[in-house]
Amino acid sequence: MRLRFILGEVWNGLRRNSTMALSVVLVTFVSLTFVGAAALTQMQVQQLRDAWYGKVEVSIFLCPENSLFEQCASGGVTAAQEADILAVLEEGSVANLVDEVYYETREEVYENIVASDDTGVYSQLDAADLGPVFRVKLSDPEQFQVVADATAGLTGVEEVQDQREVFDQLFTFLNAATFVAAGLAAVMMLAAVLLITTTIRLSALSRRRETTIMRMVGSSKSLIQMPFVLEGAVAATAGAFLAIGGLWLGARYLVEDWLTGSIVWVDYIGRDDVWTVAPWLIAIAVGLAALASLVTLGRYTRA
Repeated sequence: MRLRFILGEVWNGLRRNSTMALSVVLVTFVSLTFVGAAALTQMQVQQLRDAWYGKVEVSIFLCPENSLFEQCASGGVTAAQEADILAVLEEGSVANLVDEVYYETREEVYENIVASDDTGVYSQLDAADLGPVFRVKLSDPEQFQVVADATAGLTGVEEVQDQREVFDQLFTFLNAATFVAAGLAAVMMLAAVLLITTTIRLSALSRRRETTIMRMVGSSKSLIQMPFVLEGAVAATAGAFLAIGGLWLGARYLVEDWLTGSIVWVDYIGRDDVWTVAPWLIAIAVGLAALASLVTLGRYTRA
């Protein structure tokens, strides 16, 4: 009987304030969509970081014959200098950080540059204008700076580059997008809390006579407040399910169908990741609704 009474009161409250309840659903839907998008974007960033950082290489460019770099003033790198550099990588203090070292001759460097040049900028170069390169794969790409410091000052080294620098710009952009989505989500969640508060307040005011009678006959405070709490929770949860549905459709059609077919070399997030985020969105919706309801009811249903 008590459960039936509570559910009946919840239904009556939602029906009486259907416009405000719908507003709560829609605002919660939008705000939690931003929250979910921010979480999925951060998951994508971490997934890309794990995948790409494991593939990037440290490139140690050795001095060609006519280098303009000051550290190559003595001329092109010699075989003895190459052996010293290789010894530092394979036997020196950074050997535990090095997974594999590949030596690329100046002819191979030239062929790779010409093969990837669609503009003709490097068409005037000869293999003799370039130096050989050590391509170094690290066991921990985050330790690039340690390897760079150990090799940059060696005789015969022109420059040390890390491919992570290219990816870091992309990750910076994606992280910025995450922060923007999180900021918009925070604003919309505040709006949702205010709407939930207003909805519960109107519902409590419209039933003040009933709640007064319930107090007079000895009903507990929790029994009086529970229907109002559930009203906000039901509306917010409906918004959360709409947000989850929107994110699922986005992952299904925007990511898995369109992006995956357009850019095939990226490992994207998918629908399974949406289900990972879904329980948190529901928990946020219920938590915000319960908090807003209890704060409001403390004033409008007190004895």
